[in-house]
Amino acid sequence: MSSRNEILARIRANQPSPLPLPPVPLFDAGRPASLAAFKASLTRMGGKFAEAPADGDLDALVRHLFPDAKVVCSATPEVAGNRALAEAGRPAELDDVDVGVVRAVFGVAETGSVWLSEAQFGINALGFLSQHLVVLLDPARIVVNLHHAYHDRGFHDARYAVLMTGPSATADIEGILIHGAQGIRSLTVVPVPVPPAAQENGVRSNYPENGVRSG
Repeated sequence: MSSRNEILARIRANQPSPLPLPPVPLFDAGRPASLAAFKASLTRMGGKFAEAPADGDLDALVRHLFPDAKVVCSATPEVAGNRALAEAGRPAELDDVDVGVVRAVFGVAETGSVWLSEAQFGINALGFLSQHLVVLLDPARIVVNLHHAYHDRGFHDARYAVLMTGPSATADIEGILIHGAQGIRSLTVVPVPVPPAAQENGVRSNYPENGVRSG
């Protein structure tokens, strides 16, 4: 037996008895899972918050927020845009998108993050090649913190998932904070409840099914 194998054999023979893992607290005491808390965190991280229009015309809201945008590509049926996502044969073809629009599965009040997977993006590059990203978020689908967020079953079901927390930022050049250094230049969250019809159908690809669940 080699020295290596002898050492490994001794380690295996002297392992302590297995014990159950200790419970992990959720650290949510006194922390609200409210839209106000989410908005404050989002703003602190460089994101923007826009109230939903009273008339429900989200296309008009996007045009108002980004009047110079020429290409608006939407991965959610609530916004039509003027570039169909299905027209993109390759992810690189989204490099001229001025505004991308998606719907998040849920938000995190503690960090102002939104959770998205390949099902919501349609094409993942939409969330990173677009100049600006508009995210629709159901106010009822906000969790307290990341401890709650990681209980969502989407982390097990999705092939790709991301918690987006505002645009990227850097301050390593003369100590000046710059947002949008890589990827999207801005991230704007609009509080829009999931339509009742979508809730009944439970179409998770565009409208997350039953919100955040453990599992």
